Amino acid sequence: MALRSKRRWLLAILIAVCGLGYVWYRLRNPEHLILDAAARSAAGGQYVTLTDGVTHYRVSGPADGAPVVLVHGFSTPFYIWDSTAVALSAAGYRVLQYDLFGRGYSDRPDVTYGADLVDRQLGEIIDSAGIRGPVHLMGLSYGGFVTGTFSGRHPERIRSLTLVDPAAGPSSSLPWYIAAPVIGPLLWQVLVVPGMAGNQVSDFVEPKRWPDWPDRYRTQMQYRGFGRALWSTAMFESGVSLDSVYATVGKQSFPVALVWGVEDSTVSIVLSRTVREAIPRIQFHLIEHAGHLPHMERTDVVNPILLDFLRASDSVSRKP
Repeated sequence: MALRSKRRWLLAILIAVCGLGYVWYRLRNPEHLILDAAARSAAGGQYVTLTDGVTHYRVSGPADGAPVVLVHGFSTPFYIWDSTAVALSAAGYRVLQYDLFGRGYSDRPDVTYGADLVDRQLGEIIDSAGIRGPVHLMGLSYGGFVTGTFSGRHPERIRSLTLVDPAAGPSSSLPWYIAAPVIGPLLWQVLVVPGMAGNQVSDFVEPKRWPDWPDRYRTQMQYRGFGRALWSTAMFESGVSLDSVYATVGKQSFPVALVWGVEDSTVSIVLSRTVREAIPRIQFHLIEHAGHLPHMERTDVVNPILLDFLRASDSVSRKP
């Protein structure tokens, strides 16, 4: 009788723990909306259906301008490149920005967020935007992995590659409880995702200049599949040596530039050495008084660097 009573108590405790866990998950999980046509209509922008789902994008600048494709980082959508897009389009370039799958207003397909997915999306969005011939690619942070992968696989499609504070270094594992099957994505959703918006300001040296940055980021967090996409991305990236991605780029012949904020606390400037070693011909630019987003914090310095590099690359590509 005592054993039966003990089992009942254990069952009751288990049910209570599961119930509390469920309530905690619901309270912590920011995703409560479905990303549909109505949400996209309210957001504006352009959309195209690719192999893996709908992609949100924007094209600016003259139709006959040399094409530049801007690829954002791990989680902040394409608006992170807005100031750069304005400067480049004003200078006569045709600029394409897009949201990676799982971010912004692009679909969140339930797939592996790895090299094949980002490579396919980038190639298809370039084609869908009507861009023909080689493009200038620019990758920020995780976008360094995306653009490095694409340019290494398709060098004939590249005029130049610019890396801005790119993700770099050897592969690194996630904590075991985050990498664990089943429970890992759940813990990621309640332990990591809720704090992502607030953490975005750490990318700046002077975060007070961007007071609306976290709130702007939170918009995408409310749509289902956001956390799952980022968890899958983190899982894949933990098994990738980014040095090997840049080493493949180093074997190609197109021009490459590297821009890095000296005070970057997200991807340490120490890692710039591994990128430079992998791509010996790279042009390296240190940006003083800038963190992880030097193209935003120091537009006065970075925009001229980017434009000079693009023009020089165009000049080289036009030579017989």
